[in-house]
Amino acid sequence: MCGICGYFRFGEPPSSLIGDETVLLRMRQTLRHRGPDDAGTWMAPNGRVGFGHTRLAIVDLSPAGRQPMANEDGSVWITFNGEIYNHRILRGPLEANGHRYRSSSDTETILHLYEEIGKSTPSRLDGMFAFALYDARKDELLLARDRIGVKPLYYAVLPGGLLFASEIKAILAHPAMSASLDFEAFLHYLTFVSTPAPLTLFAGIRKMRPGTVLHVHPNGSIREEVYWDAIVPGKAEGTEEEIQAEILRLLEDSVSKRMMSDVPFGVYLSGGIDSSANVALMSRLMDRPVTTFSVGFEGQPSYNELVEARQVARQFGCDHHEVILTAKDLQESVPDLIHHQDEPLADWVCVPLYHLAKQTRASGTVVVQVGEGSDEQFFGYSGYLSVYGLESSLGRPLRSLPKPLRRALSETGAAVARVLARGGDRLEMLRCAAEEREFFWGGAIAFKGEEKLRILSESARRRCNGFDSYQIVAEIWDRISREKPESDFGERMVYLELKQRLAELLLMRVDKMTMAAGVEARVPFLDYRLVEYTMRIPTKLKIKGGVPKYLLKKALAGVLPEEVLYRKKQGFGAPVSEWFAGELARYAHDAILTSKIRELDLLDYCAVTEMLKEHREGRRERAFLLWNLFNLSRWYDYWVAGAGVRG
Repeated sequence: MCGICGYFRFGEPPSSLIGDETVLLRMRQTLRHRGPDDAGTWMAPNGRVGFGHTRLAIVDLSPAGRQPMANEDGSVWITFNGEIYNHRILRGPLEANGHRYRSSSDTETILHLYEEIGKSTPSRLDGMFAFALYDARKDELLLARDRIGVKPLYYAVLPGGLLFASEIKAILAHPAMSASLDFEAFLHYLTFVSTPAPLTLFAGIRKMRPGTVLHVHPNGSIREEVYWDAIVPGKAEGTEEEIQAEILRLLEDSVSKRMMSDVPFGVYLSGGIDSSANVALMSRLMDRPVTTFSVGFEGQPSYNELVEARQVARQFGCDHHEVILTAKDLQESVPDLIHHQDEPLADWVCVPLYHLAKQTRASGTVVVQVGEGSDEQFFGYSGYLSVYGLESSLGRPLRSLPKPLRRALSETGAAVARVLARGGDRLEMLRCAAEEREFFWGGAIAFKGEEKLRILSESARRRCNGFDSYQIVAEIWDRISREKPESDFGERMVYLELKQRLAELLLMRVDKMTMAAGVEARVPFLDYRLVEYTMRIPTKLKIKGGVPKYLLKKALAGVLPEEVLYRKKQGFGAPVSEWFAGELARYAHDAILTSKIRELDLLDYCAVTEMLKEHREGRRERAFLLWNLFNLSRWYDYWVAGAGVRG
């Protein structure tokens, strides 16, 4: 795992304005936390391209694994971030074809594979990755992001060329760049608590979509190509027991190959099904205790799963570590969180995850396996089941009615709701059916609809000019509906989560918070072969009998004890709601209301003040929305108003 950055100059001869060695070193320095073990640069003799790299040595710790790296004759160069789990499998045939290896690193396999099959290379790689590859023979730059989006990759197009990097801060280090807010991205952020690709909250800076490559040419043309998508044809075959067995086989294989490491590795353990499965399956493959890490909160027992985590750790004989956090820990770490997130990720899991990563690195562990992706594929959230059930009982029958009747029902329902001062999911379902919209927008939605308009200033509402964040949902929903019309509603829900919330929020938080401490996180439940398989399993089997994760629980019977499999789900979080209503109420109030973002006249601060008061007085739960505004405010003050200066 590493940090990568660089530039590609346009024109003939290549523009000298876009970068030089000084610029490259300046960009690279911002990524030092991602690669504390080594650093390197390379610039092409023709002046076309420059690569920077910071190395976190995981596989082949010797100097032979140093990057940027070239093939045998120096005609192909790469700077690579990630891990390729099948690199040894690919290596044999490549050596048989005459390719000469100088290291045992996975990076070198990408180079030689590219020599053999060119632009098809990403589709043959099994792993998490983001890389830039320059082919001197074609005078072309190839940028690639892995299938699921575990590793991020950003870019910016300037008049003289293109910049790219693992993190936005490296692009902002270029003298031609300055930080300013992208209004469209801002509107989306308020809804999705992160920005959907290819946008970022920084005007002029983009992020690559998962499963894509960018082909960049000297004339300035940039072509995006999709090499993988989670739309998988057909249905899983076999009996229920056979499907369970295949899930377990794929998960065992995924955990096993993610143990590929020349440095110490472990597991983040909450005591729930997903992290406990990682521990149990890993312990079968090791002759030493699995190293585990858990986090808890002082004085907040409802958020702690330490007892459950300790039970699992004892059962499997783990070398267990814990970190306990307070409100003061959150407050003191906010500057670091904002710095490492680059753009706001309004998910308070970032807080415990960041502190957990620091504890992990301090203990000497460099690689961890985490449980992200399981709940989304196997319907682990009660909210998913509620939406799925509501679609069956109300949504589908409503859409079978004539459109005028749907509108009439929606208007009547809205009128009754106003009189009773009540609304809820059923009213929203009525409205969506009338407007021919999908009800499910994702598992982490903040401001939308009327509530979003109320939080915007009058000036911002005018600028919206009919703008609606539903376009993000509609684009993804329409794609799977069009390309796999036989897919069920649950499969479409999962697809939306994979393309939006998982890639741009959950996996971003894992990458940014762990890499901030120089720790590499791996995600067994998001192995692409497992994802392809689960996407073919009917939803009714995943939640048979209305049991969340029914199928996964059955697959793990015999691997985990029943008290783990059937314990009520708690979820990984942080007591921000309690802190914002109590000891951090003044801190949140000041951070939001005194932010320099007020100068842009984007938000209605009377409405914001009322939200703060409602939450502080316990009249209405507003923590999720306030955390959204808090992160936005602190982001703006640090990156835009403060130009990224830590103080």
